[in-house]
Amino acid sequence: MSQRDYVGASVDLGSNSVHLLVAELDGHELRPLVDESVFLGLGAAIDDQAHLGTPRRADLVDVLAGYATTARQLGASTITFVGTEPIRRAADAARIVADVERATGVPLHVLSHEEEAYLTLVGVTMGLPVGHETLVVDIGGGSSEFCAVASGGRARAAGLRLGSNRLTSRYVRDDPPTADQLASMAIAADEILREALPAEPTDLVIVGGTASNLVKVTAAGTVDPILTAARLAEAASTLTARPAAETAERFAVNPTRARLLPAGAVIVEALMRRYGVDEVRVSEEGMREGGILVAQHAGRAWRDRLPQLAHGWRR
Repeated sequence: MSQRDYVGASVDLGSNSVHLLVAELDGHELRPLVDESVFLGLGAAIDDQAHLGTPRRADLVDVLAGYATTARQLGASTITFVGTEPIRRAADAARIVADVERATGVPLHVLSHEEEAYLTLVGVTMGLPVGHETLVVDIGGGSSEFCAVASGGRARAAGLRLGSNRLTSRYVRDDPPTADQLASMAIAADEILREALPAEPTDLVIVGGTASNLVKVTAAGTVDPILTAARLAEAASTLTARPAAETAERFAVNPTRARLLPAGAVIVEALMRRYGVDEVRVSEEGMREGGILVAQHAGRAWRDRLPQLAHGWRR
C-alpha cells in the first residue's frame, strides 16, 4: 500500500469533547476526510461522581460506534481510540474500555500524560524531526500535556492538572467572569506552572480546542493563528464583555466551550510568562493526527515506540 493510498482514523476522548479525524496520508500531509466532534463533558461528569456510570457510558459507546462505522465506510486501515485525562481518573475506566471494545471492535488506549504529550508532538511535527527547540502544549479541560524536543535532542514529556474546565469550575461563579475571578485563575495557573516541564523554546505551540477557539475571537481570526499578549488581551476583553451564550452565537463556538475560554486565555498568558515568549503558535494538528501517523508507521506496537517516534522518522 502506498502512502497515498493509506487512510487512517483517530478519536480523542477528552475532558470536553470526543473528536474524530479520518484522513488520507499523502506524502508529508494528512488530508482530512472527516473532522468532527461532539461535546460530551466527560471531565465534568467524572468531577461530579468520580465515574461515568451506565447512562453516560452508553452515550459514549454510541458515539464511538458511530465514529468507527464512519471510519470503516471511508476505508480506514487503522482506527485508534485514545482516552485522556477523564478516562485516566474514572473509577469505571476498566468498564469503559471493555464496553467500547465490545461494541466497536476497536481497543481504547488510556494514555498516560507522557504518552499523550508524545503523540501530540508527532501530530504537530507530522513525524518530521525538529530544527530548533520546540515545546508543544495541549491545553485540555482537565489537564495540559507538555512535550519539548530540540534538534538532535531527546524528547521530554510531562503533564499537569491544569485545564480550562478545572480552573473555571474552581474559580468562576459569574457569566461572564469578573476581574477578581480572572485574577484568581491567573494566580492559580502561575502557581501550577512552577512545576511545568523545564524548557527554553524558540517555538511554543499550543494545540487543542481551547487554543483554536481563542484564535476565533480575535480580529485576526484563523487567518493568522498566532496569539500575542495584545491578541490575548483582545480575546479576554471580548470574552468578558458578554455572557458565554452571546459569545457562542457571535463567533460560532460551542456554548459550553465559550464559557471555558476565559480560563483558556488565562492559561495561555501564564504559559507565555512561564517560558518567556512573546507569542505562541496555534496548531490545528495534534494528538489525532499523531494517532494516525504512528499507527500507520509502527502498527500495533506504536505505544511501545512513542518516545523514539517523538523524535521524528519521516524525511
